[in-house]
Amino acid sequence: MPTKTRKTSQERLAELVGIIPKYLDQTGTEWRKCTPESRAAILGAMGIHAAAENGADVALRTMRQAERAELIAPVHVVGVDDDTATRHVEARLASLPNGEARWRLTLTLEKGETRNVEGRWGRGMHAELAIPWPTYPPLGYHRLSLTVTIGERERTGEQMLIIVPPRCVQPVEKLGDQRAFGVVANLYTVRSDRNWGVGDLSDLRQLVQWMGDVRGAFVGVNPLHALANHGEDISPYSPVSRLFRNPIYIDVEAIPELHVAPRVAARIDHPEFEAELGALRENPQVQYEAVMALKMPVLEELHRVFMDRKAAERQVPYDSFVKAQEPELTRFATFTAIAESLGKWNWREWPHPLQDVRSDAVQRFQNEHADRIDLHRWIQFELDRQLGEVASAAKRVGLPIGLYQDLAIGTSPTGADSWSQPELFVHQASIGAPPDPYSASGQNWGLPPIDPRALRRDRYRYFIRLVQNGFRHAGALRIDHVMGLFRLFWIPAGMTGKEGAYVAYPSDDLLGILALESVRHDALVVGEDLGTVPEDVPPALERWGVLSSKVLYFERDKRGFRPSAKYAPLSLATANTHDMATLAGFWAARDIEQRARVGLIEGEPALEKAREAREQDKQALLARLAKEGVLEDAAAPNDPAILRGAIHEFLCRTPAALVGLALDDLAGEIDAVNLPGVGPDKHPSWKRKMGMTIDDMRTSNEVRKSLRCAERGEWRVTGGAN
Repeated sequence: MPTKTRKTSQERLAELVGIIPKYLDQTGTEWRKCTPESRAAILGAMGIHAAAENGADVALRTMRQAERAELIAPVHVVGVDDDTATRHVEARLASLPNGEARWRLTLTLEKGETRNVEGRWGRGMHAELAIPWPTYPPLGYHRLSLTVTIGERERTGEQMLIIVPPRCVQPVEKLGDQRAFGVVANLYTVRSDRNWGVGDLSDLRQLVQWMGDVRGAFVGVNPLHALANHGEDISPYSPVSRLFRNPIYIDVEAIPELHVAPRVAARIDHPEFEAELGALRENPQVQYEAVMALKMPVLEELHRVFMDRKAAERQVPYDSFVKAQEPELTRFATFTAIAESLGKWNWREWPHPLQDVRSDAVQRFQNEHADRIDLHRWIQFELDRQLGEVASAAKRVGLPIGLYQDLAIGTSPTGADSWSQPELFVHQASIGAPPDPYSASGQNWGLPPIDPRALRRDRYRYFIRLVQNGFRHAGALRIDHVMGLFRLFWIPAGMTGKEGAYVAYPSDDLLGILALESVRHDALVVGEDLGTVPEDVPPALERWGVLSSKVLYFERDKRGFRPSAKYAPLSLATANTHDMATLAGFWAARDIEQRARVGLIEGEPALEKAREAREQDKQALLARLAKEGVLEDAAAPNDPAILRGAIHEFLCRTPAALVGLALDDLAGEIDAVNLPGVGPDKHPSWKRKMGMTIDDMRTSNEVRKSLRCAERGEWRVTGGAN
């Protein structure tokens, strides 16, 4: 019998904080182990010095002492159907009591009701104390406060007790026994005759109304998270904050204060201003800085109008919004105001005193710039109001799901979230992906990971806020890289993906919170589960009722593209994503040519091989479409719109609960909005606008031929849920 190797202190410490010792690479055949150097670097990034064994020993003892010092866990997520766990709280003393010990437990329900119970502590260090629920434990966020008295000494502990449902809202609850389709748009790319050079929330309302006309069920959008809108900081997947939204999406002319601000209205109507707007509308790319240079002065003036009308009807909802979003809202507004005043959106480049959100210097700045900070709070209030109007419009036109929003996987290392909560984010590591056939050194996404221990200490507040704001005004929420709820690939600073390792996260807790907010907002959850997916993830997502993502390009086996009947029912099916070729681009091999142009495909032999593979893919797809009867034969139609329509009809025949048709594919766009793996010096990602306006699309014969989905939309007739 082989001798069991004793683990080092560093290994035990790594296990305690969630560093996974090895992972199966993308080939599915080779295990990659976490080296001692990588372990030490990740531990160091967490603030744990464990490069040497004696240092690891000290850190391990300190961590275990801290665990023993917890009277009760700071947070506990419990399923409402777990009768034992919901009825009792586990408590423990650091040592055996040396005298009579008594305890007092206070339960404060989310709605404010308080109940107490007390008793005598037993002889041991551990106890299971009955929670004084009024009746059955209600879903929600409750507080437990425990005091243990031993002689004249008292120990206290606080716990956030989160009672969660068994699963997220299911498609049947929104659609009855029907399946549905919708459109998925990159809002910033949307053209109209009235926007200011970037798609805005009034454009989104038009898309909603169009979907109502064609019996769609939802309109999906890219993450609307706050961006700097400056220089390279324009990716919706690397925001300055995931908690708040991008002011670029405000329709300035829909702000109520404009109706009582004739000077501002006159400014907007001035021929010179109109000429600037016209140039921004005509530009084939979104000019983020130029758009904000026009919007911000108008927003400033309208905010002053709002401030002057304190008694007006908008003040009460504004005050309620601010109260509900604090303290995060003021911190975000403060970050934005400091960044504007210094002309620097990287807080690490600020004067040192301003880098600390709790410093006296930041407090002085807030006092001296109170109006500017309030401007940014008001902008978020107006964004929320306009998004709410879009959601209301979706209900009026009968969309059973409405808005399908997107929550990005991470936040900028130099943005508002990492500045305002530095104890939560790890600054000496980035998240990314391990090496694969496309990237020998892995991918570094440049986003700071969250320390799972700090997340727990903070009682999951940041994650709760994230999903609450993500679900706000939404009927469905996409979780970008949903595997991040289970584990994330950390790459220590100064190392490559070859030296990275996975760190585990409390997936059951996070999925439970997600389910709670799903139920509270009556909204579906879609997990983006593409790429390498650990074997434990799919069954867990299914158990929690999270829809999987099925992408046509990836749904293949050895015989070619999978039949429509093979798609999972609990899923959202699409042809592609924002990181992939559009259908027109796929057919023209535009993505291959672009990857070759920027050096992602090196050399003529590799390029020719990619072209040949694409031709084979096209023939295989045509064969599948013909077998399914959505094309007459396995030959490409002369009209590209008919081909795109056939692909959409194929997707709509699948058992997938939802089908998302890309707005780009309905319009026949050839270029994708993003080319992963290259910087803006090589490719202008996140800037390309659509060729047609929304009004053009609604009347276009090409779009009509592309929008084939005869199998869906009948929920209106059969009386499905709405």
